[in-house]
Amino acid sequence: MLIERLELFIVLAREKHFGRAAEACGITQPTLSSAIKQLENALGVMLVRRGARFGGLTPEGELVLEWARRIVGDARAMQEELEASRHGLSGRLRIAVIPTALTAVSDLTTPFLLRHPHVGFSVFSCTSIEILSLVGSFEADIGITYLDNEPLGPVVSVPLYTERYHLVTATSAPIAEKGEVTWAEVGALPLCLLTADMQNRRIIDRHLSQAGAPARPALDSNSMIVLLSHVRSGKWASIMPGNLVGGLDFSPGILSIPIVEPTVSHTVGIIAANREPQTPQVAAFLAEARQMANQVR
Repeated sequence: MLIERLELFIVLAREKHFGRAAEACGITQPTLSSAIKQLENALGVMLVRRGARFGGLTPEGELVLEWARRIVGDARAMQEELEASRHGLSGRLRIAVIPTALTAVSDLTTPFLLRHPHVGFSVFSCTSIEILSLVGSFEADIGITYLDNEPLGPVVSVPLYTERYHLVTATSAPIAEKGEVTWAEVGALPLCLLTADMQNRRIIDRHLSQAGAPARPALDSNSMIVLLSHVRSGKWASIMPGNLVGGLDFSPGILSIPIVEPTVSHTVGIIAANREPQTPQVAAFLAEARQMANQVR
């Protein structure tokens, strides 16, 4: 019962709303409220500030939340290891991925599925900040994000590939005749870019600014499909990583051009919560990633 109440408490802390948390857990709001109250009575502290609505966690609640995540994570790991010892790997891996790395996910999941056919995957597109939060709270098992640009905190990481940047434009654009372009030239074009909450956008903004051409995109979106549809119109250009360009099937009217002066790169890789032992699924996935990284090198 304690584990179940801690799980409910984690969801409430995430949703910050009793009604939404109850819906996410598939129970009624009174049942959720009763479970949280029972948890508070068992621990002898108040966890939630109550009023007309959810008022946040108390300091004791914040402390219990950290322990709850560890306890629930360890309980799940134990169950998964017992299941793996009896029947082999099974269950579902939750993978949170930055948008620019989505096309690389199949390079990992496909060979992993061949080795472990009873494991399924749920893949989510997230910002790098969301990925760190989801991995840290054990709401995602694996994250795929930048490793060398912004602080990661206490995680296990495996580098996968180096990201370099290309201008993506219509073949009809005058600049399409060039074999390579500079950041300064790119900054003068009508650009469509990812939104400012994406680390890829922060990287691009920095390099454009350093080239004396601060980013002033005419459009931004958190969807790569939206960006590509605008490039396809022939009126826009975008900046995308070379690995993403290689994984997309461009129409005949779109091409990519390497961006130089300077040629810059950033490392993308896998992260997981720094815990011992890892769940069998996560440990196996990290091993798959290390093998893939060694092959790339």
